[in-house]
Amino acid sequence: MTNSVDRRARASQKRRRLTAAAARVLHEQGVERTTLADIAREADVPVGNVYYYFKTKDELVQAALAEHQAHLDELTRALDRLPDPRDRLKALVEAWVSQRETAARHGCPTGTLAVELDKRADGTLDAEAGAVIRRLLDWTAAQFRELGLPAPDDLALTLVSAYQGMSLLTNALRDPDIMNREGDRLLRWLDSLGPKDE
Repeated sequence: MTNSVDRRARASQKRRRLTAAAARVLHEQGVERTTLADIAREADVPVGNVYYYFKTKDELVQAALAEHQAHLDELTRALDRLPDPRDRLKALVEAWVSQRETAARHGCPTGTLAVELDKRADGTLDAEAGAVIRRLLDWTAAQFRELGLPAPDDLALTLVSAYQGMSLLTNALRDPDIMNREGDRLLRWLDSLGPKDE
């Protein structure tokens, strides 16, 4: 029985390593340039093991999207511990800015994947990438709603669009300072929005 439990635990750990590796490599190289061998190498598993857990590259892309969603959920859970929704939004901006070096090299993990997947004809994986972004928009809108601000969905769209834009420009120009400057601007914008009791 213990061997069976150990084997399942090792298999689960290996699948987890492959999923995390897929998220990293697909972000760094893009879907079209990434091979299953690249992911196996990053996860430090034999390439044959990749096929055991994931039959196709699309299954790995789905796993990478699930990984991005898990990271987002982890971040928003941590932010939800802050008592004030404005502080949550500002901490979100600060989290984005803290990833400026990664953004300069590869852009936003979910945004770049969504753009690349949108160019494919099948139209399924791009919808899954869009669902991760939708989740971020919904969480952000809930913060603006809690602040009692009008048009919280529009404010969320403005904030997330600003992030995607600064991430894209940071990547295109290979300039992490863009994230710093735009992040500061977003923090000032959040502070300028009327408080809940106004």
